[in-house]
Amino acid sequence: MNQDPEDQIILIDKPTGISSFGVVAKVRGFLKAKYGHKVKVGHTGTLDPFATGLLIILSGKMTKKSNDFLKLDKVYEATMKLGYTSTTGDPEGEIREYIPTQFDYSSSPLRSHPSSLGSLASCSPSVANIPQNNLIKPDLHDIESTLTKFTGKITQTPPKYSAIKINGQRAYKLARQNKDFEIPSRQVEIYKIEILDYHYPELTIRCHVSSGTYIRTLAEDIGNALNTGAYLTKLRRLQIGQYNIKDSQSLTNYCNKD
Repeated sequence: MNQDPEDQIILIDKPTGISSFGVVAKVRGFLKAKYGHKVKVGHTGTLDPFATGLLIILSGKMTKKSNDFLKLDKVYEATMKLGYTSTTGDPEGEIREYIPTQFDYSSSPLRSHPSSLGSLASCSPSVANIPQNNLIKPDLHDIESTLTKFTGKITQTPPKYSAIKINGQRAYKLARQNKDFEIPSRQVEIYKIEILDYHYPELTIRCHVSSGTYIRTLAEDIGNALNTGAYLTKLRRLQIGQYNIKDSQSLTNYCNKD
């Protein structure tokens, strides 16, 4: 029995500036025009509007298999900016300079690099309310040492600006309404993190992670561990399970093909 041509696995290289639901809407419109009737379409895991990369779209009867795709591991390339934080963990939030309320020199990953602190190295171990950009600039050794702490099974608290449902409502909608709510922590696994480029304040990494891992949260946690703060400036998904970005097509090309 031949598969219905409407039942597809569609690999799209999502551009920046559009939501995953926006991509689904465009693909749905294209398929409706192609087949002359409405076709069921869905995605298998969101990418934030600022993010790019692999988005798996399912159409027709393939949409029934969406849960199989949600469980797959993922590979991302992420660039984060140290020394700053964002209310959403990405460029769309309010950006602020990271100012720790207290700096504990004895527990800092830079304790073996007193030169990083300049004249502050001889100060009291606790230095309050000093802008982080004037305090430390982690070197490559500091970054490598810190990233090893995030390899393996770790506990994450997903961001409030996320698509997770809280009592039936999306968390990001509650956050935009300034509602007070908590998101339960979860255990995820980071299989591998490698540094692709580092020139302070920008750090670019590639990470292979389990399903359910939030890279925005990972970046914030890394920034906190470095005592610099951090937020994502770029995020690109390269792989979902066996599906690779190399086999995808742009949204424009897909929706304009014959």
